[in-house]
Amino acid sequence: MSRRTRKNDARTAGKPAPCAVTVCRGCCCGTAKIPGVDHAAQLARLRRAVGDAGTVRVSTCLDACEQANVMVVQPSAEGRAAGGRPVWLGLANDGDVAEDVAAWIAAGGPGLADPPGVLDLYAFSPSRRVRQGLHD
Repeated sequence: MSRRTRKNDARTAGKPAPCAVTVCRGCCCGTAKIPGVDHAAQLARLRRAVGDAGTVRVSTCLDACEQANVMVVQPSAEGRAAGGRPVWLGLANDGDVAEDVAAWIAAGGPGLADPPGVLDLYAFSPSRRVRQGLHD
């Protein structure tokens, strides 16, 4: 993964950092261990749905395998300033999760807008060890 900072990225120069969705695609998430899910289509659908409102990143493992498939919705710079914190979503195997996450991001994301009610069903708190390992 690139260590380039957003302020050095010509595409985002001068723009506040948008919401980001980190999608786990490691040892369990995004693999045949989670049957009945077209993982590539799920990721493509999420990228299309989020569009320019935020960024979608892929991580090799977020170390919350018991919750596969895992996504982390990180607040924008404005959302973080308003008190928003990353929201972990687990068991996100339903095809409609992408649109729900995208709608939340379009509304402002963590710290600025309440998530669609259905996303509460996916929210979980990872262990402190896992949270400390994720850099946002």
